[in-house]
Amino acid sequence: MSGHSHARTVKHDKDLAASKRSKVFSKLAAEITVAVKQGGGNASTNPRLRTAMDRAKSANMPSDNVERAIKKGTGEGQTENLEEFLLEAYGPGGIALLVSGITDNKNRMLGDIRQILSKNQGKMVDGGAVRWLFEQKGVMATKSDLPKDELEMKVIEAGAEDLCWRDDRMLDVYTKPTELEKIKNSLQEAGLSIEEASIDWVPKEEIAVDQKTADSCQKLFDELDDNDAVQGIYSNLKG
Repeated sequence: MSGHSHARTVKHDKDLAASKRSKVFSKLAAEITVAVKQGGGNASTNPRLRTAMDRAKSANMPSDNVERAIKKGTGEGQTENLEEFLLEAYGPGGIALLVSGITDNKNRMLGDIRQILSKNQGKMVDGGAVRWLFEQKGVMATKSDLPKDELEMKVIEAGAEDLCWRDDRMLDVYTKPTELEKIKNSLQEAGLSIEEASIDWVPKEEIAVDQKTADSCQKLFDELDDNDAVQGIYSNLKG
């Protein structure tokens, strides 16, 4: 499997500007709140919450922010009518897009996303038109100083479905969504560092485009990424 194109909006850059950091924290808080609403406030029994909290820790999100987000999910704090969404679209060069996120105002969000797509050679499409080109998988990134073949063997023995080298040291590991947490724990117990882990939409096939189109796609990704409601951007763009 080739590495899939996923523009994760919540980045782990510890040097983010204050304005960007605030937006990242807001998105993480929304994810934590929704995770709690779905599976409860105990991270040991709620894998989605545990993953969200790991990402929050990696982004240096203050613990007070995390606690407030958890309380919103349990109904103890100020409540919000948060709603998850998954939008389907085409982008420059006909690439397929899935845009996931969380919003407290669906109409405003839809208007904003449509506008971003329209100004960047894209368009939203009806549900089902694009989603069939993707499948959900557990995806995590691990790195190690071990020889490549030894690291690959540890990953395979842990039960991974597939793997792909992102660069000389970073290995993307693919699992069934239900197996993500178990395999993540197994790799950590084997002494491997897990850089990130999530349930992603992975394209069944990827398409190649010229550099001009690739640049247009990146501009679209950046503008979608800047939207407060967007949590993940998935495409079948190759590379």
